[in-house]
Amino acid sequence: MSTPHKIKTLATFLAAFFGGIGAHRFYLQGMRDRLGWAHLVTLPISLLLIWMLPEQQRLFTGGLFLISILAGMVEALALGLTPDEKWDARYNSRSGKQSDSGWTVVLLLVFSLTVGATGIIAAMARTFDLLYTGGAYG
Repeated sequence: MSTPHKIKTLATFLAAFFGGIGAHRFYLQGMRDRLGWAHLVTLPISLLLIWMLPEQQRLFTGGLFLISILAGMVEALALGLTPDEKWDARYNSRSGKQSDSGWTVVLLLVFSLTVGATGIIAAMARTFDLLYTGGAYG
């Protein structure tokens, strides 16, 4: 029985750009993936908290979704750095095809690392600003 071939470049792209809503998890594991649903539910929860608590800092009320986005960036790195042979053994053992990742994955990895690291540093800086100075720097 042949199964659909999972493309590593597409999975990395989905994790980098739509990882906050778990698109990569649903692509790889299907709609029954619990972590994919955990990613997806962070958006409505964060929006609800922002709506219910408008006087609170958005970093804290939208924090769940921010964490989900940053986790998606880390997952993009993990997916993109997986060797093609290991990728095929895990996701394409029955597809009958072999993966051959190119430079697109490398560019997605650079994007994920840059945006993810910048996001983590910015979130840490803003959190420390809010906690220790009361938001004096913005």
